Amino acid sequence: MKTSKFSPTQIAKILKEFDNGKTASEISREHGVSTAAFYKWRERYAGMSGKELKRIKELEEENRKLKQMYATLALDHQMAKEIIEKKL
Repeated sequence: MKTSKFSPTQIAKILKEFDNGKTASEISREHGVSTAAFYKWRERYAGMSGKELKRIKELEEENRKLKQMYATLALDHQMAKEIIEKKL
């Protein structure tokens, strides 16, 4: 999974600039981010502070790791069931 080159605090500052009156095209040109990414950030993180944003990013990463662990364990369990059924 590709990581963002912007930290949560930077994303919060960029969104604050938009709230202060800059246009999306000015912001995207200034910071080197596409307007689609900017609007996605705005949809996802509007009204959050840098700390809240950082916490959400940490939780999303933890959730991704847990899902990967579950998928691995489910696959191991399925393989074990198939081996047991073949022996019987």
